Amino acid sequence: MRICMVSDFFYPSIGGVEEHVYNLSQMLLALGHKVVVLTHAYGDCTGVRYVTNMLKVYYLPIKVCYNQCILPTAVCNVPMLRAVLLREQVQVVHGHSAFSALAHEALMVGALLGLKTVFTDHSLFGFADLSAALTNKLLEINLSMVNHAICVSHIGKENTVLRARVAKHRVSVIPNAVDTALFTPDPSQRPQEGIINIVVASRLVYRKGIDLLAGVIPRFKNTPNINFIIVGDGPKRDLLEEIREKCNMQERVEIVGAVEHAMVRDVLVRGHIFVNTSLTEAYCMAIVEAASCGLQVVSTCVGGIPEVLPNSLILLVEPDVDAIYNAILVAIERHRRHESSCAETARSKRRRRKKGNVLPSAVPEPPKHADEAVLCPYRCNELVETLYNWEDVARRTVKVYERVIKESAFTLSELIYAVNQCGSWFLVFFVVAHFMLLLLEYWRPRNRVEAAFELTPKSARDHKQSSKVFM
Repeated sequence: MRICMVSDFFYPSIGGVEEHVYNLSQMLLALGHKVVVLTHAYGDCTGVRYVTNMLKVYYLPIKVCYNQCILPTAVCNVPMLRAVLLREQVQVVHGHSAFSALAHEALMVGALLGLKTVFTDHSLFGFADLSAALTNKLLEINLSMVNHAICVSHIGKENTVLRARVAKHRVSVIPNAVDTALFTPDPSQRPQEGIINIVVASRLVYRKGIDLLAGVIPRFKNTPNINFIIVGDGPKRDLLEEIREKCNMQERVEIVGAVEHAMVRDVLVRGHIFVNTSLTEAYCMAIVEAASCGLQVVSTCVGGIPEVLPNSLILLVEPDVDAIYNAILVAIERHRRHESSCAETARSKRRRRKKGNVLPSAVPEPPKHADEAVLCPYRCNELVETLYNWEDVARRTVKVYERVIKESAFTLSELIYAVNQCGSWFLVFFVVAHFMLLLLEYWRPRNRVEAAFELTPKSARDHKQSSKVFM
């Protein structure tokens, strides 16, 4: 199967959508499918590039308009998108993120070319403000031309069905996953002498509840041995720095700033408790990565978060300063109780060995506490591995591809009717794009478009050796 992943968000940018597209593509390659990624240029990163495992990435020379997204013209980029889809002989166009204008344009072009289309929605949106209304209308128009949609949580599916007015049977739920081999615990990195580190890893924006975090931190001003490590950047960073200065907690609140995703694990393993204060989330990858590293998770009970982790790995609270503060105190007490239990067990074993009346291997284990599943880092990692892995996500996604390939392609009249139902004003862009594709077909028929060169590991080595000869 030949698949084209399309999104404005991809490496070298860092984020949840970028990670999802990259990891899903890598696993699909491992399953024997052909995958290419389509995104816009990032600075000097332009043209065709190959990343890990010969994953081919097209960095199209398109200017960014706002927040890493291109200007949604629905017309200007049609020639480039058509050329890539035909050269790569794509069967399925898979767009990611409702914010991605490039994904929406590629899905429209793919539908007009008779290709099968799939869209993954990674976020939750409201209905009241202007931004949400415009995004919802754009999503409604594009999903009317898409064969199938995927959401990362059940609450996300309900949200997408409502705001995009799409039939439920055309939406599937496939969660995100985490690389548990990368996000592994390392208790030796945690501080000793009774110090407890609380980690926050998030974009520092209003939607992530940073104002709630700013209300929680001062409450630990007079609580010794409780430190905060904050990873991320954004407009709310100034607020956190101001709170740190006012409370004179410069030595206890470390604001790391933005870090590469590969380095997040190095920060997580330094902590004991992970706090998420989001006001809205469709899934929240950060809490899964934290649980995989063995941290206790305290999170607001919003969006799809209650679906993500079992109760043994997370403490769910309302998005309120008092509730979050009290939950952190519970997590601290659990940790201290666990540490005390482990220390007492170790002393008991040493006493028994010293007396010599019991072999070390025969020392009875202490009764398992109900909170052990939360507190044992390695058990947390094992549990997360059983819940979420990329192979499972990829196989479930392939089933969606196989389902849409069996469906008949949309006819032009069906597409025009679907778009007109969403709003006749968008029909103008759709018709212009259609006639542009007709003109391109006349000027350069698809049967005359040469197939893209397939670079294999062997051909890559041969090319590298030949390059050395001519240097």
